[in-house]
Amino acid sequence: MVDNLLVFQACLGIVVFLIFSLFLSENRRKVDYKFAILGLVIQAFLAFLITKITVVQNAFLWLSEGINKLKCATCEGTKFVFGYLGGGDVPFLMKEGASPFIFAFQPLPMVMVVSAISMLLFHWKILPLIVHGFSWALRKSLNIGGALGVCAAAKVFLGQTEAPLLIRPYLAKFTRSELFTVMTAGMATTSASIMILYGQILENTIAHPISHILTASIISIPAAITISRIMIPQTGEDTSGELVLPYHFSGAMDAVSQGASDGMKLFLNIIAMLIVTLALVALMNYILGNFPAFDHEPITLQRILGIVMAPVTWLMGIPWEEAKTAGNLLGTKTILNEVVAFIDLANLKATLSPHTNLIMTYALCGFANLSSIGIQIGGLGTMVPERRAEIISLGFRALIAGTIASCLSGTLMGLLFWMN
Repeated sequence: MVDNLLVFQACLGIVVFLIFSLFLSENRRKVDYKFAILGLVIQAFLAFLITKITVVQNAFLWLSEGINKLKCATCEGTKFVFGYLGGGDVPFLMKEGASPFIFAFQPLPMVMVVSAISMLLFHWKILPLIVHGFSWALRKSLNIGGALGVCAAAKVFLGQTEAPLLIRPYLAKFTRSELFTVMTAGMATTSASIMILYGQILENTIAHPISHILTASIISIPAAITISRIMIPQTGEDTSGELVLPYHFSGAMDAVSQGASDGMKLFLNIIAMLIVTLALVALMNYILGNFPAFDHEPITLQRILGIVMAPVTWLMGIPWEEAKTAGNLLGTKTILNEVVAFIDLANLKATLSPHTNLIMTYALCGFANLSSIGIQIGGLGTMVPERRAEIISLGFRALIAGTIASCLSGTLMGLLFWMN
């Protein structure tokens, strides 16, 4: 009975998410409903293929094992550089209940390693080949332009400013709808450098987290294209174009060096954002704590966001008794960032059911937060300065569209959960 109710909630949620996107559409008369249904079907098919077909499942499990080996290899570097802070043997007796785990010195350095490997794969033409394959599939299935297909495919692996670099010469020619799709795909997905970090945070929360994170990034691409084209329909000609390599290395070591340097900037940026955002949340909670308690508990930013987002998470198929907690996580991701939200999810693993943990893993897996608006304005605005004003005007819409796309991914995975 409960399972049937949750399935009904999820099905209702899919309809509501699509209707809400239509409500926000700039031109409802131009919405291609056949395309919207096709996009949703493709997303569902990909989710089913990855999670239910044994051969594909085994491939993703094999990938997870490879990532685990990568984590162990990174640990060798952090132990040498940081000693026991980086995962080495602790030279003193630990207090009972204490943990030597330090976020900045153990899981986070993998960002630099993955960034270096990504650049090496670019130099060896392996990553461009994979991007070409994904791009071809997107163009054939969703009938989008070649340039947009390249960018959307690259977003499975690259960040929201790196992926558009592959089609930089075409960005100025993009229609408003295509530009919005680029921004939405950036918000709805993550990057290879960061998804490894998510996997480490969630390794004790769900089984094989990295395979789920990668799946989320893949199935959110058709969702992002679908939602973005409902909100801003394509009315002009699709922009054709091919991948343009933005990186030129003199050799393999140059690629590794450049990747490590880029990864270090990302490493420091994540540390800075975490310190600042957590401090701002604590400061806001101190201020809210001066107000009278509500329901015998102090008012906090998380509680407010939980109330606002609870109906959204309920529509994703989460029981109402867990919806407010899940809403806290979704609100934290939107206001702050997904790293903080994943850390909170890991801390709540015993509070939430496996079904809810799975849904929220997919719903939180994306860059749809307020700071990403600034990142996109800075990145895309630099690539096409003549369209900076348009990018600014689309920023908040892209955040909403990216959030809806991630929520759709979580909802579909929740439905597939009951098929086990």
